[in-house]
Amino acid sequence: MKGTKVANSKIEVLSPVGNKEMLTAAVRSGADAVYLGARDFNARRSADNFDSQDLLEAIKYCHIRGVRVYLTLNTVLSDEEIKRALALAAKAYSLGIDAVIVQDLGLARLLKKHLPKLPLHASTQMTAHSVSALPFLKELGFSQVVASREMSEGELKEFCAAAKELNMTVEVFVHGALCMCMSGQCYMSAMLGGRSGNRGLCAGPCRLPFAVNGGNGYDLSLKDLSLVSHIERLKELGVSSLKIEGRMKRPEYVAAATAVCRRAVDGEDYSALADTLYKVFSRSGFTDGYFADKRGADMFGIRTKDDVMLSNAVQNSLHELYRNERQSVHINGSFKANLGEPCTLTVCDGENSVCVKGSVAEKAINKPLTPDSALQNLGKTGGTPFVFDNIKTDIEDGISLSASALNSLRREALDSLAEKRFSVLEIKKTDETEETKNRIRKAPVFVGRFSNIAQIPSDISALSAIVLPIESDFENYKTTLPLCVDIPRGIVNEAYIENRLETAKKCGISVAFCGNIAAVTLCNKAGIKPVFDFSMNVFNSHSAKTAEEFSAAAVTLSPELTCEQIGNVKTTLPTGIIGYGRLPLMLTRNCPIKNGISCEKCQKDGTLTDRKGIKFPVRCRLGYSEIFNSRPIYLAERVNEFAVDFLTLYFTVETAEECAAVIDCYKNGAKPQTEYTRGLYYRGVE
Repeated sequence: MKGTKVANSKIEVLSPVGNKEMLTAAVRSGADAVYLGARDFNARRSADNFDSQDLLEAIKYCHIRGVRVYLTLNTVLSDEEIKRALALAAKAYSLGIDAVIVQDLGLARLLKKHLPKLPLHASTQMTAHSVSALPFLKELGFSQVVASREMSEGELKEFCAAAKELNMTVEVFVHGALCMCMSGQCYMSAMLGGRSGNRGLCAGPCRLPFAVNGGNGYDLSLKDLSLVSHIERLKELGVSSLKIEGRMKRPEYVAAATAVCRRAVDGEDYSALADTLYKVFSRSGFTDGYFADKRGADMFGIRTKDDVMLSNAVQNSLHELYRNERQSVHINGSFKANLGEPCTLTVCDGENSVCVKGSVAEKAINKPLTPDSALQNLGKTGGTPFVFDNIKTDIEDGISLSASALNSLRREALDSLAEKRFSVLEIKKTDETEETKNRIRKAPVFVGRFSNIAQIPSDISALSAIVLPIESDFENYKTTLPLCVDIPRGIVNEAYIENRLETAKKCGISVAFCGNIAAVTLCNKAGIKPVFDFSMNVFNSHSAKTAEEFSAAAVTLSPELTCEQIGNVKTTLPTGIIGYGRLPLMLTRNCPIKNGISCEKCQKDGTLTDRKGIKFPVRCRLGYSEIFNSRPIYLAERVNEFAVDFLTLYFTVETAEECAAVIDCYKNGAKPQTEYTRGLYYRGVE
């Protein structure tokens, strides 16, 4: 990372905060804004986080210093949790929170309805990575969106331009850990360990050994991201907020990353500090591979013993970055003193103004008070966030005031101004209660979802519909069953998807399974009904209500819900689950197989092997790769336990003969004959 200078800019430096010391480190090192979580409903539940009193103190501390505070409410929520999450948002709003960062579709619509003046920021967990995601988010009430980290410079340019047209702003991660999986699309931690990344408790399985022949043995572990040297370009692209990852890291790391970004934004040389940042935390270095559109083996790395030793050597020196108060709030003052009257000091920050009275001025016996001698005491703002740009004086000749009186006057004025810079709102109590209708459920039907036409067996009489990939030759497949297409979770080329939807409509296809929010926009534009697929993370009745409002034909509920929770989701839409198949565990734009072997050798038939020797299939599709579970979900003999309208039989690596056998098993309610999993439907997630 080179220490090049960039021009001064109003672009925001946004720092991570997981506890009080990190808050101090971020603010004193130059953050314009911080993001933090309460004890519940945030994507870093293992951080210390903030209770109600801590949150009040944090907001007050920041607002006095001109720093914005964003609350992370960026997890999916069950029906039982929605009310508490809404109340938490209302409480934060009353304390003056500047925005909330949200993932859950249901919570977003409730916040728009009940707290319409509270700014909403779309979490990176919403997987916004192409321009058609933006109209969806705008309609839900979002004003700012965190772009997916997998976007290239060219894609980000187009994204920012589209956001500007919608009067939305764009937030981009510029430093910190890179997940192998696109945020919001990872089910690996949940499936393998019961700890959900969508619920804020990711166990980080991608940092464990997963090997492909020829790889480094850690073929899901990426180096940390750093785009600091691209900050000037990000500004030109129209990015409004530079986000640093790291709520689970140490205060020293937050200080270093914040200070580097601050200096880069301010056009100062940051090369020496950038070297310290490299030492304080890296995984064999940093990468800008996604932004530079140069994906491959160079992006992979792990935390080595050498990395740890470098970190230990620089920790103490970083305390100096946040040992002292950062005087970043510029103010002006006006001092007046007349014989026999209380002196006054007025201070103003450009928006707020206070005037305080001090001691009565007396006739000078020896040394009279002069403007210079008054300013020596009034201008001492060390230890506070304030710094005077100018103090006007109006002092009668021949009067006297003690230094202690002037110091006391200054302290009272600055304390009063600090209090005025923080205020608590009075708001009405929010209530998420609304009438929610539900469908009358019948025995669920089976939908066959195939990876290719060759998988489809001759006997499909037990199926009620067939789903084929949008890139398949569906226009030449003849069937008497309703035919749907599925749009992948990752979209590289929206124009291609639009063209295929147009073809699908001409073929009489009226429904498409949508793997992301951009796909919903594209479907509605094409006049095709969207099905909110499993990867839309519909976790509660209010998220299902959001699907209704976006003209959905049906909803595939989150695979992280339990059987009981599934039954509690109320909606007028048909609901379904993945009833059979290898659950997609990760969606990644950097194929892990290419870390070891070439695409030619892989032939789209690659596997990853974990430390226990378990193999996970990897399949590439339209510019993205998906890692599938080692065993399929199997529910054939337990179908009637689920209060849903349809079960999707999700075929990935199966042959036509194997697909036929599975369909027959579900038709007859047969017990499993091979290795299987019940998924998370009976054990749930933390």
